Amino acid sequence: MTHTKKITLSALFIALGIIMPFITGQVPQIGSMLLPMHIPVLISGFVLGGPYGAIVGAITPILRSMIFTMPPMATAIPMAFELATYGFVTGVIYSKVSKNIVGVYISLISAMILGRIVWGCVQAILYGEMTLAAFVASGFTNAIPGIILQLILVPLVVRLLQKARVM
Repeated sequence: MTHTKKITLSALFIALGIIMPFITGQVPQIGSMLLPMHIPVLISGFVLGGPYGAIVGAITPILRSMIFTMPPMATAIPMAFELATYGFVTGVIYSKVSKNIVGVYISLISAMILGRIVWGCVQAILYGEMTLAAFVASGFTNAIPGIILQLILVPLVVRLLQKARVM
């Protein structure tokens, strides 16, 4: 894939990350449960590779916060680190595993776990001590619907893109 095509697709994934949260109607409680911004970032790592996926992940929440004030910048900053990790890890791991559904899930689950750990660390550094209970509640328990959505939707889209020979 050419550099120009990767830049163009990066812009597409950023745009999707900016508009997909409108699906939740800008309601923060629903958005934090369904995590619509995460989906295009995760897919970008698979399609574009780790470095581009990281850039898409870092830019998307910050740009969306600057344009629509949602998420608030205090939330967008830790999200930028989390999503950059998602894009980077999916791309790097996927480049090293077999391109079947097992490889997709290994890449996806690894990225989801590492991204949440990075998010928790950034939250703790920027905003003070975060207890393990608060981390688990905010990072995992409250996000179960979004995690399930990602585990279903992202592999489906990746497999469809593989079949269409986009990646």
